[in-house]
Amino acid sequence: MTRIVFMGTPDFSVPILRMLHEEGYELLAAVTQPDRPVGRKRVLTPPPVKEEALRLGLPVIQPGRLKGSAELDEILSLEPDLIVTAAFGQILPKELLEAPPLGCLNVHASLLPEYRGGAPIHQAIMDGREETGVTIMYMAEKLDAGDIISQVRVPIGGNDNTGELFGRLSEAGTRLLKETLPSVINGTNERIPQDHEKATFAGNIKREQERIDWTMPGSAVHNQIRGLSPWPVAYTELDGKTVKMWRSEKADGKSGASPGEIISTDDGVITVQAGDGTAVRILELQPSGKKRMETRGYLNGAGSHIKSGDRFI
Repeated sequence: MTRIVFMGTPDFSVPILRMLHEEGYELLAAVTQPDRPVGRKRVLTPPPVKEEALRLGLPVIQPGRLKGSAELDEILSLEPDLIVTAAFGQILPKELLEAPPLGCLNVHASLLPEYRGGAPIHQAIMDGREETGVTIMYMAEKLDAGDIISQVRVPIGGNDNTGELFGRLSEAGTRLLKETLPSVINGTNERIPQDHEKATFAGNIKREQERIDWTMPGSAVHNQIRGLSPWPVAYTELDGKTVKMWRSEKADGKSGASPGEIISTDDGVITVQAGDGTAVRILELQPSGKKRMETRGYLNGAGSHIKSGDRFI
């Protein structure tokens, strides 16, 4: 039986780990990121992969930094035939990449060479793409640049957010890996070099990418809101206070209105003018210091003072 070390961290990775266990592969260990403080109370919380691995009775290894660590030596000592990674969150050192006889595979949430990097799902939605997918690839020293083994395409709906697409891509990646692994193990798989000239990049989301620029077209604002929902969440300001925007839809604008101007609060929705004459309807939001809520509830309560002509900045 093929001996595998699995490396992954978020919810995206959990169905993949579970599938490997159900298929009967010999899982030597699950390697994941350290527990992190979460929420306002900074409660130390294990990553989802750790929770699933413990449920399955697997050893867990949590290196703070893999390169040069005791945890790296521990992984190497396990002598796996194959390493499978899925959103692990760290670069694998060369000595680990070269150790398994069958190589190191990565389940990457894009159609490589597009969207190399740590936020391919966010970026595909923010760019307004109508399709993305999952790639099973051999890992290389350069980020997400290894040879492609298999791919599957996944459509993106016009109102899909990152959380929804995250789940569908995880399911698609799990199925694709299940179908691909037998050929990798028996040496009959394809190995297609990437066209590096066509590579695009999707680095981890930065704070400045979260702030809404209302001078952008309405479609771009809508894509930003859904691309950053449910994490890290797009935001704007009203009366000097931060307002997070969770869910939106595209709408028609109002002649003569300026970007960021509230042009309607009818039907329990805030409609905001964008920069190209179109607008965005805000369906869910989160005022500063409050929980996420539907816009209707906000307008009937803490936001009852908001009126047409007020402006988000």
